[in-house]
Amino acid sequence: MEERNETDVSEFILLGFSSLGEKLKIFLFLVLLLTYLITVTSNVVIIFIVWVDPRLHSPMYFFIVNLSFLEIWFTSVTSPKLMLNFLSVNRTISFHGCMAQSFFYFALGTTEFYLLVVMSFDRYVAICRPLQYATIMKQRLCIQLVLGSWVGSFTVMSLRMLLISKLRFCGPNVIDHFFCDNSPLFQLSCTDTSGVKRMDSILISTLVLTSLCLTMLSYMSIFFSILQMPTVTGRQKAFATCGSHLTALTIVYGSCIVLYARPLGNSSLDVNKGVALLNSIVYPFLNPFIYSLRNKTVKLALRETFGRSTVMLFPNLCHASG
Repeated sequence: MEERNETDVSEFILLGFSSLGEKLKIFLFLVLLLTYLITVTSNVVIIFIVWVDPRLHSPMYFFIVNLSFLEIWFTSVTSPKLMLNFLSVNRTISFHGCMAQSFFYFALGTTEFYLLVVMSFDRYVAICRPLQYATIMKQRLCIQLVLGSWVGSFTVMSLRMLLISKLRFCGPNVIDHFFCDNSPLFQLSCTDTSGVKRMDSILISTLVLTSLCLTMLSYMSIFFSILQMPTVTGRQKAFATCGSHLTALTIVYGSCIVLYARPLGNSSLDVNKGVALLNSIVYPFLNPFIYSLRNKTVKLALRETFGRSTVMLFPNLCHASG
């Protein structure tokens, strides 16, 4: 009963980038709003175009649709609250809202890592075993791989949240970040966090580094297979595609290793905030262009689909121009 004399925190204050000037905050709000709208719109377009075009009904685009669906939610976990805090004096988030934000950020992030593993495996089979591709990448296996990524990641992160939920927060309640990340939460807890921090670091490091090793294993096999291609043009095209994919992987894995897979110790929260922006806003923004919208088949499908829509909406205008 004596513990109840301490006041439990019912809400947190997200400092974010509150030290910036008002004009800079408005500018950053507009940049983030534009980035968020482009991210969501481009991913919705990818989902729609894959759904309506039979040419895109293949394992690769099935995985890309799942990645696009995930990116919409992943960037929506942090971006709206961050944008609101640029304009609002009240930067509070409820305790339960903070816990939910932390859970979905890590659950969706982990799911993304293993979807990237699945996508790299799909490319490995397509490039290194093209004659066996249809036999290996059957619809049932594709669904199992995707379900395994989603269910497995959310299950593991649910167990992690059970550990986090045992921490007590009795003041102060100011989080020096733009979302409820693990490091500032651990710093605010009024209970001993050494055991939970160690377990959390081991868990996240294992998930990140395991998925990275599996992904790189596929790309190394792809790399050696590309070197054996007979034509220079074929090699250049394959290297260009893999190069853009590896750039995206460098951003997401590099940022997460800096944030979560480093050895325990003191780290700059300002650096963490900058890297977290790269991970939660810049990477989801680039993903649709790297994995889909640069693809010739997707470009053709977009042109034909929206071309038909224009003809249906403005038939007289199209006939007149013809």
